Parts: sequence; structure tokens; C-alpha cells
Amino acid sequence: MSLYEGAVKKPIMTSLCFLAVAIFGLFSLSKLPVDLYPDIETNTIMVMTSYAGASASDIENNVTRPLENTLNSVSNLKHITSRSSENISVITLEFEYGYDIDVLTNDVRDKLDMVSSQLPDEVETPIIFKFSTDMIPILLLSVQAEESQPALYKILDDNIVNPLARVPGVGTVSISGAPKREVNVYCDPNKLDAYNLSVETISSIISAENRNTPGGTFDVGNNTYSLRVEGEFKDPKEMENIVVGTHNGASVYLRDVATVVDSVEERAQKTYSNGVQGAMIVVQKQSGANSVAISQKVIDMLPQLQKSLPSDVKLGIIVNTSDNILNTIDSLEETIMYAMLFVILVVFVFLGRWRATVIICITIPMSLVASFIYLGIIDGGSLNIISLSCLSIAIGNVVDDAIVVLENVTTHIERGSEPKQAAVHATNEVAISVIASTLTMIAVFFPLTMVSGMSGVLFRQLGWMMCVIMTVSTISALSFTPMMCAQLLRLQKKQSKMFIAFYRPIQRGLDALDVWYQNRLNWAVRHRITIMVGCATFFVASLFCAKYIGTEFFPAADNSRIGVNLQLPIGARVERAQALASELTEKWMKRYEGVMRVCNYTVGQADSDNTFASMQDNGSHIISFNISLVSPGDRKVKLETVCDEMREDLKAYPELDKAQVILGGSTGGMSAQASADFEVYGYDFTATDKVSAELKEKLLNVKGVSEVNISRQDYQPEYQVDFDREKLALHGLNLSTASGYLRNRVNGALASYYREDGDEYDIRVRYAPEIINAKKEKEQADQNDKEGAPQEEAGEKNIQDNENNHAQDAEDGKKESPIQIVLQLKQNALLGMTVSDMSSLSAKAVEAKDMVSNRQCETGRYDMKKAEKMNVSDRVMVLEYIGKHFSDYTEPGKGDLTYEMEYILCGKDTDKKNLESSIERLMRMREAANVAHIIADREKLNQTLMIATSLAGFSGNPAVVKIVQIGVVAAWAYVESILDLRTLLSGGKISLIKSAAEWTTDLKKLGEIVTGEGKARECKNGLSYQAYIKQLLFAMKEKKMAYRMMDIMELAMQKEQNGKNARMDHMIDNMICELRFEAKPLFAKRSFYGDMEKGGYTFFKRQKLSYINE
Repeated sequence: MSLYEGAVKKPIMTSLCFLAVAIFGLFSLSKLPVDLYPDIETNTIMVMTSYAGASASDIENNVTRPLENTLNSVSNLKHITSRSSENISVITLEFEYGYDIDVLTNDVRDKLDMVSSQLPDEVETPIIFKFSTDMIPILLLSVQAEESQPALYKILDDNIVNPLARVPGVGTVSISGAPKREVNVYCDPNKLDAYNLSVETISSIISAENRNTPGGTFDVGNNTYSLRVEGEFKDPKEMENIVVGTHNGASVYLRDVATVVDSVEERAQKTYSNGVQGAMIVVQKQSGANSVAISQKVIDMLPQLQKSLPSDVKLGIIVNTSDNILNTIDSLEETIMYAMLFVILVVFVFLGRWRATVIICITIPMSLVASFIYLGIIDGGSLNIISLSCLSIAIGNVVDDAIVVLENVTTHIERGSEPKQAAVHATNEVAISVIASTLTMIAVFFPLTMVSGMSGVLFRQLGWMMCVIMTVSTISALSFTPMMCAQLLRLQKKQSKMFIAFYRPIQRGLDALDVWYQNRLNWAVRHRITIMVGCATFFVASLFCAKYIGTEFFPAADNSRIGVNLQLPIGARVERAQALASELTEKWMKRYEGVMRVCNYTVGQADSDNTFASMQDNGSHIISFNISLVSPGDRKVKLETVCDEMREDLKAYPELDKAQVILGGSTGGMSAQASADFEVYGYDFTATDKVSAELKEKLLNVKGVSEVNISRQDYQPEYQVDFDREKLALHGLNLSTASGYLRNRVNGALASYYREDGDEYDIRVRYAPEIINAKKEKEQADQNDKEGAPQEEAGEKNIQDNENNHAQDAEDGKKESPIQIVLQLKQNALLGMTVSDMSSLSAKAVEAKDMVSNRQCETGRYDMKKAEKMNVSDRVMVLEYIGKHFSDYTEPGKGDLTYEMEYILCGKDTDKKNLESSIERLMRMREAANVAHIIADREKLNQTLMIATSLAGFSGNPAVVKIVQIGVVAAWAYVESILDLRTLLSGGKISLIKSAAEWTTDLKKLGEIVTGEGKARECKNGLSYQAYIKQLLFAMKEKKMAYRMMDIMELAMQKEQNGKNARMDHMIDNMICELRFEAKPLFAKRSFYGDMEKGGYTFFKRQKLSYINE
């Protein structure tokens, strides 16, 4: 019994079999991941090795070449290329197709283990990457931050990276452009020399001190205890208290020779989003995961993650590949639906039977769904642009077999056969033809499964899917279609008038088409030679036109992404690159407002831990833009147009060595802009550079070429230190040791790791940046002119540069001696240096000789004297009374004297003299306090010692240096005191003894500070001007203070009506000063002093001044 006969006789079993196929296919469809392309596991492996601080030539000789020599022996290797640049070596290995990439990776890892001992000690462990579509990021997130920028890496690592990494299907989440935390110990070489220390010594001591050491276990009674020494630093500032040596019997602490700075790593890569500094988060998926589902999960998490971030940290989306995938997939799905609709319409038109149309409608999806079973079974199957394109192609072929069977069954039924008999006989007649046509189609597509290379990786899935679909469609046409025909088709009875009216025009059109085709066929048969010559001519013409058709792997697609790579001359500072990037961002954001959604760029050297950034070109002179536009439907301008306009903008910057605008966001992508690579080989770099430049000029003249870039960069400018090996040996050194010393002072020696909250941060010991960087450009130019000159000592030239830099601060101090500055300042009036507006000073004056305090008072029978001796509390009470009832400079009065408190203090006859005398006393008071602060601050004291040494070190007498140091301390305190008085007189507050944070002046810039209008930093908890006047009044003699208070009172009474002749000594029997204040108890239930009023305590204190009989 044949297949179709069994299907017709057993319709239920046939239906159930195909229903099972449909269910299995739909189940597989629900589990299929959605991606843009098939999972492509290439035959390429990349080995990346970091060597911080090394030049390109060092990388080539010490890292790349040894690795290449070893990796050359890996089996099945087809091609090996390498790229050596600053800090990093990248070796790319291309293998023959058809071998297991995992096995090849293990072979590469074994070879690397063999050569690791031959690499320099500072080289990090090589990292191996297998190229595949999983390496393409599915999401790029932008981060904007302001105040949180220094701690941004830690914030993102804890609050963003860790939660996202736990999302099912997410492979790697990395942070780019956020500098990591680093603890730097900046050493002063002068101080190190003075205490006979070195960077290496400091590094080893820190390493020895920063560790927890297990001490074993011991038994006490019935218990066993473990013993451990806790030595790790809990705070970076603890390192300042480490003893690093001794000098003259005294301990030398780390703070004496170095400064501990808890900051971020130097020369780190920075990322900006729409002009605001922040970072970029790169999300990659696991192999075989659903890109669209993962992207959606991550995006759904962003609002919740945003709540866990500081208020100034904002998250955004730069690139979401799922948008492009969904747009492409939706477009293909729409195409498939239209194709099915048109096929059904054509079937209905030509067959004229709705039942036949229903059978075709069922047959098409039945065959297509079976392909999903194949995708679900194979490893790495996904719903992508290739598989959906295959479905679109297969629809027409699937219908062919079913239509042939259906049309023949219909013919047999119209001839009078029973439906079941007609289905069997009709299918039997065309079975061989159907199978032959299917084998023909399979013969066309099956070779695609054997294509090698990248094309084979892509189109192998297309070939297998077409073969599966065609096979299933043939089986369906020979079993399912006859069964459905036997069940649904019947001998067509007379059609209804409505159907006839609807179908008659179609029937006429088909009849006319038959007649036209018959006539054309008859003509072609009669003119066979003409037809053959015409076909041959058409074929030759098509071959001739083929050479004008462009070729590319994949056509460029508008995915709303643009990449821009810019290179300034190598060696350019990162600040220069940052300024250019900021300018371009502002220009493009303004021009493409409403079109450009995100303009993200990265500048600087990437950290070796950031593998995503390290794989791309990066450096202080390189700018990388990631630009995202709104979707194509929301903008009128094309992606190509934006790219062309950007290229024109970049032509206005001749300082750029390279300017590359990449349509699609990345080079080499399947939907990226078409490109061609030309390789130039040779052993002479100069010759290959020349050939490359000539080739570039010629290619730029080729029509259609938008830009040409040369991969090799210019050579990095550098200083070369030439050590004298003989003299190194005389000092017990060798080249390796000396080079290590030089490296440690510039790049820093990794002493240990500071651990906090489960994270580790580098502790680096190095010279301070201001010492490393030369301050005199002229000297640098002179040194460049003397390149290659012989040196008298080992590394003498560079060592002398460092010595000059070390002494530069002292030289600056010598040129602007603080003592000379203060001597010049003291020639000016102190009042003029402290009061901002001299014209605003009061010019009031009084006749001092007529005042109570100066004239012969009439005491009658009594002498004015204190009733009893004043104690401290009495004086405080009197000062409070003065502050409340008498005016001063900051709160002027309206009496005969504007500055009354100053008069009580000084007793001069004019306001100006009283103010000037008060300022002089305050000046002495502040000078003493500031001197005390400098002496107590070890760092400031060391600064004064350096200046004193530069001024008097020639004498060779330590006593002279000490005397000069005292003068420098006094000068520094004097300038700080002037700024203090300016702040006080303007209404501010100054602490009696300042803290380091409240100190204002810089010893190197005393002249600049004091000649301007600067003031001291205001202290919130400090004392006001009036409080300082009270301090001075506190030390004043009691009788003098009382008489001068009476002077002010007498002047006030004489201004009143009928008070012109009032005299205090004629009317005062006594003066009572009273202090009153209230307080509510917190804990006490009863008063021990004073009277209780209104739930609180009112305290009284009274002081009496009177005439008393002796």
C-alpha cells in the first residue's frame, strides 16, 4: 500500500501525525532565541597581552615576538597576524574551518603556558578570546554623573553590574570610561634622600605592614582558639603612621616623606554622554541566548536600578541591538504574511474553488512549521534573518507540489470519480513528477550546506532548512493533500448567481490569457531559430551587465548607528583630545537636534582590565564616538547623509591624522558599510610607510571611495635613557635594576592592595606628579636638541632633570622670599591693607582731655572704685553688657563716636585712630595664633624648612637656617593674619586656632595673595570681630575700662535735651551691670541657683560699681 493510499484510507491517523508535527514545530518555535544572525562561531582566536607603560617597540620585542614564535607551532593554523601598540599586544590566529574551536583554544592555552616564563615580570597573563556573534554587545548603556564621578566605578559595579550579571542569559557586563579607585603614595625625593630611603624601601615596608597573618591555634582550657595578626589597613590614612625608618634616634613616619592620596588611577579612559562625563556599560549575552528577550529584561530593570543610584547618576541607552533585530524580524514576518496571502489569492483565482483554497491554506503552514523542528534540534539554532528569509523563499516552492496534486484530483472528480478514488489515482499519476521536482530543488539548495568559510557558516542553515521544508512539503503533498482532498472536495454543482457574477470576469481574463499564450507558443514553435538566437543574445547581454553589478557580503542597513574614530598626532595630551571631542559634540548635537538621540564618546588610554575597550584602538590621542539616531521612521534625513556631512565637518580639522566615519557603528559588521582591506608586507617600516601613503593617495581618487585609513600609527615620541653599564657596575647595579628603579618612580611600584567591602584597590608608591613633569618648556626643548649626546654619569641627563624638578619649589621660594615680601608689606599702613573701603571710615572725633577718664573728677567724700574685686564671671558679665549696649566697626553707632568698643579698648580721640590701634592689637593676636598653627602642622613646617634651606643653605650652618626658618614662619603667619582681619572686618568669623582645612595662604604665592582682595576662609564655628574685641577687653584694667564706659555714657547724655552740662562725676552714686538669662532643665527637677519661672529657671548676676567710703 502506497503512502497516499494509506493516508486516504486512514485520515485520522494522517491528521494526527501532521498535527503532532505542527505541535512539535510550534513548541520549538516558542523556545527558539531571536537574533539578527545565526550563531556564528568563527575559526579565529585572539590573544591579548597587557604590559603597562611599555612602548610599541618594547611590546613587539619582549611580548609579541616570543608569543608569535611559540603560537606558530599550533596545529591547523592557517594565518597569524599581530598588532603591537602602547601597553598592549594583540595576536590573531586564523585556523582552518571544520575543526573544533574549543580544542584549538586549549592548544593555544597550552602553548601560552609554555612561553609565560620568558615574558617580563610586569606582563599580565595573556587573555584568550574566541570570536563569535556572542561577542557583539547587545546593549550599550550610558551613565552621566557629576559629584559621584570619583566613586562612579564602585557605584556602578555594586548597583548595576552585579544585578545585571545575574539576569538569565547575560554573559558579561563591563564598565568602560569610569576610572578605578587607586591609593597613591606620593613621595618627595628630597625627603627620601634626607632620611636615606627609596621608593622600593617604602613599597616593601607598606607590603609588609598591610597583611593579616595567621598565627596557628592554641588551647585554653576546654576550647581551641585560632591566632591571627590583623595588620591590613582599615583606612588609607593609616599608612601615614607607618614607621619607615629612623633618623638621629627618632622614628621617621611615612607622613614625613610622602603624602597618601586616595583617588582614582592616573591616565584613565574617560567617557562622556551628550557632553556630560560618566561611563559606559557594555552588556554581552551568553552563547545561544535570546538577544531580544535579554535586552528587554535588562531595559525593564533599569528604572528599578536607577532608584538605587545617587541622584546625580543618570542611566540611558546608547545602543539597543534588539530594536534593529525586532524591526528586521517584523519586516520579514510581514513579508511572509503578504506572501501567503498572495499565494492563497492566486490559488483561488486559478482554481476557482474555495475548498481547494482551504486545503492549500492548511498545507503551507504545515510544511513551514516543520522547519522550526530542525532549528530546535540543531545546536545554535535561532530565529534570525537567514531562517526567516528561507521561509519567505520556500512559500512558493511549498505550494507547487500541493497545487499539482490538488489540480489533478480536481480533474478526476470533475470526470465523475469518487473523491477517495480520485485522490488515490490522481496522486499516483503525479507522484513521480512531484518527487522529481522536489529532488531538483534539493539539488539546488543542498550544495549550500557544503560551502566553506564565513559564507558557509551563514548559508549552511539556509541550505538545510530548504531541504527540510521541501522534503516535508513533498511528503505533505503525497499524503496530507490527498487525504484532505478526499475529505473536502466534491463534484462541483451549479454555482450560485453571486459566485458566478463574481468569478465570471476572472474566468474571462483567464480564458483570454490562455488564448494569448497559445498564440505566442504557436509563433515560438514556428520560429525556433529566432527564439534560440534571442535567448542566447539575452544570456550574453546579461553576462556583460553582470560586471557592473556591485558585490558585498551584506547590504548596509539603516540601524540608526554611527561610529566615528578620530586620531590626533600620536603623543597629543588627553586634554587636547577632550577639547576637540567636546567641540564636535556640541556642534553635532545642535545641528541634528531631534535627530541625534545620544552622542557618546571616549578618550584616553583604556585600562588593561577593560577587555572590550582594549580590543579597540585607544590612547590619549584617540577619540571614539558612539552615536545613536532616532529610528528611521522618526527622521527625514538618511543615515548615509548624516555620515557624509560629518566627514565634511572633520575636513575642517587638519590636525587630525585619521578621521573615520563608520556607517552602522562598526567596521566589519555584516550590515556595516562596505569596505576593502589592502595589506602591505615588508621588513623595512620606512618603505612600507611610503608605499602605504602612495596607495592611500591613489585610492582616494577612485570613484565611490569615501575615506582611506592606514592602520599603522606614527611613532610615539619618547625619551631614551642611556645608562653607563660600567658605572652602574661600580655602584653595584645592573641595567635591569636601574630600569626598574626608573619605572617605579614614573609609573609607580605596586606595593600592595587596599581591601574594602570585598574589593581590592592598588596601592602604588611613586614620585609626586609635579616632580615627574618638567616645569620648564625651554629646558625640555634644549634636552630634545641634545638627543643622543654622551653622558658623564649613568643616566645623568635624566637624573639631573629630576633633581631640577625636585628643587624647583625651593627655587620659586628663593625668587619670592616670604621675608622680603613681608618687609615690603610692613612699609604700608596696616589699616589700608585690611579695610576694603577707606572712604567709608568714620571721621568723628572728641576732646579727649575733657572726658571723664582724663580730667580731674570730683569725687566728693568718696573715691570711685570697685566695690569688690572682679572674678572671671564678673568680667564675662561686663563684656556681655558692653557688647549689647556699645557699637563697633561691624555694627556702627550714631553717637559722638561711631566705634565705641574700639574707644573703650584704645581711648584715642578719633574713630580712625581707635580702629587702627584695635586692628594692630588684633594683628598681634592673630599672628601668635597662626604661628602656633604652623608649628603644629608638620607639613607646613617642612615647607618653611625647604624655603629656609634655599635661602641660607649656602652658609652650611644649621643655626642660620633655623633662624631664617623662624623668619619664614613669622612672614607666613603675618600674611595669613592680614587675610584673617579682612574676613573679620567684613563680618566673617575666624577660629582662634585654625585647622588645616581653614588655612588659606600658599607659601609660594604670598605676594599674589596679599596684593589682591583675597580674604581668609570663613570658619562657621569661629569668632566674630566683636568677639575678638571682647577678648582684648578681657585683659584690660578694670578701672580704665569703667572710666571709658563712663566717657561714652556722658557723651550720650550731653546729646539729650537739657543735658549739655551733664557730668558723670556729679551724678553717679553707683553703676550696676546685670546679666539675665533663662534656661529650661533637661534632667534636673529643681533649681539650685535662681528662681523658677514659667517652667524654666531664670538666672541673675549683678555687678556693682559705686563710691564707697574708704
